Amino acid sequence: MPRPILLCGALIAAAVALIPLVYLGVRVAEAGGERIAEELFTERVAVLAVRSLGLAAVVTAACVLLGVATAFLVTRTDLPARRAFTVLAALPLAVPTYIAAFTWVSSMREFEGFWAAALVLTACSYPYVFLPVAAALTGADAAAEEVSRSLGRGPWRTFRAVTLRQIRPAVAGGALLVALYVLSDFGAVSILRTDTFTRAIFVAFNMGFDRTGALVLSSVLVVLTVLLLTGESATRRRHERYAPLGGARRRANPIGLGPWRWVAATGLLGVAAVALGVPAVSLTGRLLEGTSRPEWIDLVTAAGNSLWLSAAGAALTLALALPLGLLVARAPGRLSAVLERLSYLAHALPGIVVGLSLVFFGINVAFALYQTAWLLALGYAVLFLPLALTAVIGAAAQSPPALEQVAASLGRGRLSVLRTVTLPLTLPGIGAGAALVFLTCMKELPATLLLRPTGVDTLATELWTKTTVAAYAAAAPSAALLVALSAIPTWLIASRTGILDKNGPA
Repeated sequence: MPRPILLCGALIAAAVALIPLVYLGVRVAEAGGERIAEELFTERVAVLAVRSLGLAAVVTAACVLLGVATAFLVTRTDLPARRAFTVLAALPLAVPTYIAAFTWVSSMREFEGFWAAALVLTACSYPYVFLPVAAALTGADAAAEEVSRSLGRGPWRTFRAVTLRQIRPAVAGGALLVALYVLSDFGAVSILRTDTFTRAIFVAFNMGFDRTGALVLSSVLVVLTVLLLTGESATRRRHERYAPLGGARRRANPIGLGPWRWVAATGLLGVAAVALGVPAVSLTGRLLEGTSRPEWIDLVTAAGNSLWLSAAGAALTLALALPLGLLVARAPGRLSAVLERLSYLAHALPGIVVGLSLVFFGINVAFALYQTAWLLALGYAVLFLPLALTAVIGAAAQSPPALEQVAASLGRGRLSVLRTVTLPLTLPGIGAGAALVFLTCMKELPATLLLRPTGVDTLATELWTKTTVAAYAAAAPSAALLVALSAIPTWLIASRTGILDKNGPA
């Protein structure tokens, strides 16, 4: 593909991602400097900032520790039933945080507050670190580690000095996604009564009496996101590739855990019990209750709406992410880096802010999209562009550009090289990204509530409607079906990483 076409597609993707920022800028500017200062410099904003950043820091640190440890155990040790533990470690991604919070609260009435939210968010979010790190460990060449071991370094020193450096981009990328996800999460913090920016913003918008204050709080979230992106950029090593570009890739010999292998297995089972067991037991109990059952035709219709709306959102998101991701991977520089960073800004915004910005966009700019499924798909693209972008960049970085250069030297045009070389090499990673975006669209709630066409319900909106009136038995079938359908793309994501290959974990 000619570079100008890539650049044009990347500019369109960045422009789409900036729609909420433009909306925020216009609305906040209308308030005037005095009102902004009045809303911004308050004790409440300081408390919300400390609590939101503290929650993001605690959950991110826990997810990094849990995700890296689990990935190392299932890819580099003789842990029993490694493939089974790989699947168990990926499945929490299929459980929306609001469903997890709902199941915990319905089981333990006093389960609420900061640490309750931290536990639920960690249990649901650590696969964001586990999956890329496990894929990086599976794809890494073990030659450097074997050399380190031969020089007398033990497994721990080798991991710190060699392995950790190889997987650092995967760890940093996963940690960034977790931090942004926690900052933008509404469902869990709302159900668990934890005051963060997102809950305060939703309450202000929902009540309708302090929209300016809500928009100012949203602007603070943008500033926090910029700080996070700056910190993540500092951990990157520019122009460095971690994929073996030549020769056969050597797999590491499993490290013997001895008696600790059963301790490790018990620990992973405990994590699975927290992340999957409590939701499974709670939902099963609610399903067995004989009251407040929903109409099955409504449930099937909501499931169908969830599937096709999520597919539309994933398709549009991938279409926007592909040119930007290829530009970042194949033409690194200041412009591509700026465009990439801009695409992340809206990811930390609450879905309600993104939804309102697109309602404004639909009414004033693209009225033909207003009250259509494509405006909701555009909202999904704005929210989840970073997920697809990370997958495209990672897949392109794993495919050696030398192969494209050889194809070009044989007389093939750029479009032919893209079709016959670049896309086939990056397709597994792009497929995993599409599955991740589809999965996340299935779970998204606030933007879906605002942007769905009139009369169209999804499993997420059905679940939310039932839980707000305490019809837990009626909500349980929607929750169970949403988790079951989400498990399919979760398995696809895990399989695309290569972790479940026959030559991978046993």
